[in-house]
Amino acid sequence: MKLLRHGPKGHERPALLDADGQLRDLGALLPDIGPHTLSPAGLAALRALDVSQLPVIQQPGRLGVPWSGCGKFICVGLNYADHAAEAGMPLPTEPILFTKHLSCMVGANDPVVLPQGAQKGDWEVELGVVMGSTARYVSEADALDHVAGYCVVNDVSERSYQLERGGTWDKGKGCDTFGPVGPWLVTADEVPQPQSLGLWLDLNGQLMQTGSTQTMVFGVAQLVSYISRFTTLYPGDLIATGTPPGVGMGIKPAPVFLKPGDVMKLGITGLGQQRQCVHAWDPAWIDG
Repeated sequence: MKLLRHGPKGHERPALLDADGQLRDLGALLPDIGPHTLSPAGLAALRALDVSQLPVIQQPGRLGVPWSGCGKFICVGLNYADHAAEAGMPLPTEPILFTKHLSCMVGANDPVVLPQGAQKGDWEVELGVVMGSTARYVSEADALDHVAGYCVVNDVSERSYQLERGGTWDKGKGCDTFGPVGPWLVTADEVPQPQSLGLWLDLNGQLMQTGSTQTMVFGVAQLVSYISRFTTLYPGDLIATGTPPGVGMGIKPAPVFLKPGDVMKLGITGLGQQRQCVHAWDPAWIDG
């Protein structure tokens, strides 16, 4: 299944995308797509529906984050060997973890707003892993059983905040609008091989990133197992699993960074596409 939420910010309605590409309204059956919906029982109930009997949504409008109730947004750094090389950093021997603030999460096509003083805005297409059941000290063999599904994530960064302002990477990772997610949450049964997905990102029509989850240093099962040893993962939690090469910071001979008016387009095989316009700081683009 491809689950999604549509409508104005704060007033999104639940829906799904059927096999024919039509949007079907779930509003009469559940108030929202949240952690309970993503549980094994919740997904089983949705699979039992006769989707053809659900109302068709003719004009969905804005797409929001595909589910509500995310409790953690955990990210993995330098998880592609070629990206670590372009960043000039050693290959990690254990996953590098950091977090993005939940307030950075926006819909797949919402504006990206550069924070005040931004100098080095950057892009990162990433595979997102959405938890469906509680994971605590799980083995790699069992890890994928706890995954509800997958999604596209753009791990937008302000590199000057991340790398030049002291402390942890989090300063440059969790700014408002720096976490576009979606357009859909694709349930795990439709992604039997999460380590064989193609990723890409265009900036202003030019291909910047292309890669495959095959080249991850630590695969999805390894990451879920590893992270569950440091914090309990709950239904609705999101893991962004790292990015392939081609980020702006790594471009030679001179880096390329985001500026107002830029347009990012990105996607992952079978998980849909995103499109974001970049804006200078203006809270109206965030709160509108």
